[in-house]
Amino acid sequence: MKIILDHQQIELVIKRLAHQVLENHSDSNDTVLIGIQPRGIFLSDRLHQELCRYSATPPPYGKLDITFYRDDIRKQIHVPNHTDIPFSIEGKKVVLVDDVLYTGRTIRAALDALMDFGRPAKAELLVLIDRRYSRQLPIQPDYTGKTIDSIVSQQVKVNWNEGQHEVVLVDQ
Repeated sequence: MKIILDHQQIELVIKRLAHQVLENHSDSNDTVLIGIQPRGIFLSDRLHQELCRYSATPPPYGKLDITFYRDDIRKQIHVPNHTDIPFSIEGKKVVLVDDVLYTGRTIRAALDALMDFGRPAKAELLVLIDRRYSRQLPIQPDYTGKTIDSIVSQQVKVNWNEGQHEVVLVDQ
């Protein structure tokens, strides 16, 4: 097991990502933040807290369940989460948030699910960890906390323990 980001580093990365989003989306009237259930919610909650701290008018924040849009639904039983998007995304700039970008399949499912809520003007992707050499689909993040190189037999685990977050690389 190798620690990729410790608690302090994660806090700094989240602040940096919040500042990057604010830099690119100074007008929060046309921007929305949406966390991908289940693992992206921990990051999107923290990111939204930071955006509220640095912006007088932070973007609206929602949560998206992609359970029934996944392409592996037949391989295992998934328990659906709750989607909470209490605003229109029609014509908005959407910032999708997830913890780890690996094959790109989760993001593809999120984009499919998002289209059921309207047609955004633009969709961007923010991730804490980008495993860049493992993509199966042509999907790249617009905002990245940290990029790592890993092999297929390794797994990236993001632990959101209260008061002690960390990202670790585990050999399987």
